[in-house]
Amino acid sequence: MERIGFIGLGIMGKPMALNLLKAGYPLTVYDIHHEKMDELVEAGTDRGSSCRDVAERSDVIITMLPNSPEVKEAVLGDGGVIEGVKSGAILVDMSSIAPLASQEVAHKLQTKGVAMLDAPVSGGEPKAIQGTLAIMVGGPQETFQKVKPILEVMGASVTRVGEIGSGNTVKLANQIIVALNIAAMSEAMVLASKAGVDAERVFQAIRGGLAGSTVLDAKMPLVLEGNFKPGFRIELHIKDLLNALDTAHQLGVPVPLSGLVMEIMQALKVDGKGGDDHGGIIQFYEKMAKKEVRKPAA
Repeated sequence: MERIGFIGLGIMGKPMALNLLKAGYPLTVYDIHHEKMDELVEAGTDRGSSCRDVAERSDVIITMLPNSPEVKEAVLGDGGVIEGVKSGAILVDMSSIAPLASQEVAHKLQTKGVAMLDAPVSGGEPKAIQGTLAIMVGGPQETFQKVKPILEVMGASVTRVGEIGSGNTVKLANQIIVALNIAAMSEAMVLASKAGVDAERVFQAIRGGLAGSTVLDAKMPLVLEGNFKPGFRIELHIKDLLNALDTAHQLGVPVPLSGLVMEIMQALKVDGKGGDDHGGIIQFYEKMAKKEVRKPAA
């Protein structure tokens, strides 16, 4: 069985690593915040001392980090994966980063005889815990086939979408759709609530029709409870939309609605809500309309 190294034990990375451990994979973990390794080590993983150390001890290295700079530092920087990785190993970057950054990292790893996949995920913390993430993968077909059983431990849907960088391109498309869905839900629910209609009844009335969506089912119950504990933070969605806007501008693709939602998220961040779940986008509309969307008090 392949020895796996896992770098990045945040909201998403920790449950993903735990699922690999439960599946029986020998696992070495590392995070720059060393206390984040404690729970994994207690559960049975080995503790890595650096990204290089993890790479030296692993056949497959998985990274789950915030953005392009962190991935480049972990893989290509001093004490990084590239210094310890063996020829024939595979790096699977499951972070959501810029497609061009994935291509750059893959090119440099190739000089060491190391193949790479970019394999960002969708589903947030609940699906990371359940092992039911949607995983969109870019990279060579042969490499994908080798690591597909590992990815299937963490995801219910594992799809190769093209060559290196295409996984993150698909993730950008996913994040645009999710952000616009949450914004549309927010506008509609604040409108209905201010008009005097019970938001929970609105939700139940429309969820089975054309307006129904996975986003609506996942986020509306939390909104009704006023629960904005992060499954996926607004500040991280801002990062994804920045990558989407940059990529769109480079390609000459207009994305005006994405730009509008980006400004809504930026306003929430300035208001101290960047650490809230992205379902908290509704708070922008609530503040503007002076109307909260919540379950009636019992």
